[in-house]
Amino acid sequence: MRPADPVAWPEGTTSAASFTFDLDAESAVLSSHPRAATRLSVMSHQAYGPLTGLPRLLRILERQGVRATFFVPGYTAHRHPDSVRAIAAAGHEIAHHGYLHEPLIDVAEDTEAAILDRGLAALEEVAGVRPVGYRAPMWELTYNSPRLLADRGFLYDTSLMDADVPYELAAGGTRSIVEIPVHWGLDDWEQYCYLPDISGSGLIESPDKAVAVWRAEFEAMRRENGCFVLTNHPFLSGRPGRAAALEALIEQVAGCADVWLAPLGDIARHVRGLGLRPRSIPPPVL
Repeated sequence: MRPADPVAWPEGTTSAASFTFDLDAESAVLSSHPRAATRLSVMSHQAYGPLTGLPRLLRILERQGVRATFFVPGYTAHRHPDSVRAIAAAGHEIAHHGYLHEPLIDVAEDTEAAILDRGLAALEEVAGVRPVGYRAPMWELTYNSPRLLADRGFLYDTSLMDADVPYELAAGGTRSIVEIPVHWGLDDWEQYCYLPDISGSGLIESPDKAVAVWRAEFEAMRRENGCFVLTNHPFLSGRPGRAAALEALIEQVAGCADVWLAPLGDIARHVRGLGLRPRSIPPPVL
């Protein structure tokens, strides 16, 4: 393996940024805790995302004039179709995030392929979109994933963590997909999520602390000519105090003339046009 090649950003900018949202809703819990379907309070916690948090976040993005990328599990599209259609109507990118937010650890290739196809069908049925982007639930790609995504015409994935800039990830033969790296430190789940017996320790951080962490990473990534990708969940960051703090960060990033702020699909198309050499990531030999 070799380090990712530097990326030349559009003229007048020296780094890139994107605000992304995972509209997991109930699927994030049901995939690993199916018995939670009987827990009305838990389901209401997750439904806050599409029902209440999402409209607030869409209003913020409109006020700031920012287009974002929303990763939507197929189950969410089927359960909350009006919410998903509202994302498309507002001009944001809709991307693939599994069907029931299925963890892919030890999942067989044919099962993974079936999940991809089921999610694609749901998003086409509900929102009329064929997504070009993918984020693995829990950011858990398999070594089969790049090839399966290329087989289905995906342009990019955003699940890996080995670089500060996007790169071309080898996907079998001469094919590749654009990889746009992410990181757990740029995710609101670790800051805010607590569900008894399901997720979190019970420590819920303040919005000021969470945004301070993200702002520090943004400013450093800007100096490094990198690509800042923040992941938020409407059921978490859509709550009023958190949303207000997030809007302040969005306003700051949008006000930086040297930062290209764009949906991930636009960033991936730019990177594809650079003709970068694909990188292979072989599995470790034990």
